[in-house]
Amino acid sequence: MAENVTHLTKKGYDELVERLDYLKGVKRNEIIERLDIARGFGDLSENSEYDEAKQAQYDNENEITRLEEMLKNVEFIDESNKNTDEVRMGLVVSLKNKNTGKVADYYVVGSSEANPFEKKISNESPLGSALLGQKVGASVEVAAPAGTVVYEIVEIKTQDN
Repeated sequence: MAENVTHLTKKGYDELVERLDYLKGVKRNEIIERLDIARGFGDLSENSEYDEAKQAQYDNENEITRLEEMLKNVEFIDESNKNTDEVRMGLVVSLKNKNTGKVADYYVVGSSEANPFEKKISNESPLGSALLGQKVGASVEVAAPAGTVVYEIVEIKTQDN
């Protein structure tokens, strides 16, 4: 079975490593302390504090496993390539919404780093996949809950511009 590749920028990788370290260190220790305190309350069969701590431990270990699997199969997005002839991961795209006339910048990243609140869009999202390989001046149509949205690519630039 082919393993899933995780596309990440260097910054995204560093953030995941930091999160993993936190979960394996600080969070694990907090949960162990919660378990010790809850054991002191007596009968474990009717101990909701113990049950909650065990659930937190289970969730934490699952998140650790998920992050370790992601980090095993990382493919870094090449941000050193300053070529902005066409849209690719690691570039910022200025899009004009043809319905509203508004222009906004979107950073195209892998799905593990996507965050719509930070205007980071996944290469696998409908908008991200429609943009890949397109050039300035191209229009792309994306199906949205409110109907089809048409965007025009106004500019393609590097993250540091």
